[in-house]
Amino acid sequence: MGAIDYRIAPFPSDLELDWLWQAAWGGPLGRSYQPVLERSLTHVGAYLGDRLVGFVNLAWDGGIHAFILDTCTDPEFRRRGIARELVRQAVAVARDRGIEWVHVDYEPALEPFYRTCGFRQSAAGVMRL
Repeated sequence: MGAIDYRIAPFPSDLELDWLWQAAWGGPLGRSYQPVLERSLTHVGAYLGDRLVGFVNLAWDGGIHAFILDTCTDPEFRRRGIARELVRQAVAVARDRGIEWVHVDYEPALEPFYRTCGFRQSAAGVMRL
C-alpha cells in the first residue's frame, strides 16, 4: 500500500464523498456537498492515489471561530492515524488564518479520539430542528 497524501481544499466531487460516506457511515451523502465546501474555511482530504479515504470539513463563523465537522475515514484505513492527521492539518490551517477557537461536537465514544487531537471537553447546547 502506498503513502497517504493529505490535500488541503481538494474539493472532492459528490461522487467521491458519497462513496466515502457509504463506507464510513453506511449511508449515502444524501445531497450535494458542494455548497458546504464553497462556504467552509477549508477542508482536508486523505488520498491513496486518486481514492478519497478520509475527510474533514472546517466550517467557520466568518470571524474567530471554526468548527470541525464530518471527520471520517474509510473503515479499511482506520487505526492508522489518518483522522488525527486530518484534524491536525485542519487546525493548522485555522491557526494560519487567524482563527482563535476551534470547536468540535462529538458523541461520548469519540471523546478519547478528540482528546488525542488536543481538544478538551466543554459544556455546550444543541437543539435538533
